[in-house]
Amino acid sequence: MPRIEPSSELRNKYNEIAQFCREYNEPVYITKNGKGDLAVMSIETFERLVGKYELHKLLDEGINAMKKGNVNSFSKVVGDVKRNLKNE
Repeated sequence: MPRIEPSSELRNKYNEIAQFCREYNEPVYITKNGKGDLAVMSIETFERLVGKYELHKLLDEGINAMKKGNVNSFSKVVGDVKRNLKNE
């Protein structure tokens, strides 16, 4: 169940909210005037979400390239990687 707190609790219970975010790897939803306003989460949770987003974006790009026929053979890709490694 999501934890929902009014904005005043963010000021008054910052340490408790921060501990919850770190301990449970869950965001705390902050409301303002009774409506959703922010989601607060630990840096670790944020970085994990951003990493998932970036991975999905790259997978979508790959799938779109495959649909358009913009693909290379495995041997060409391996050859390119080897050449790049030698040039470094």
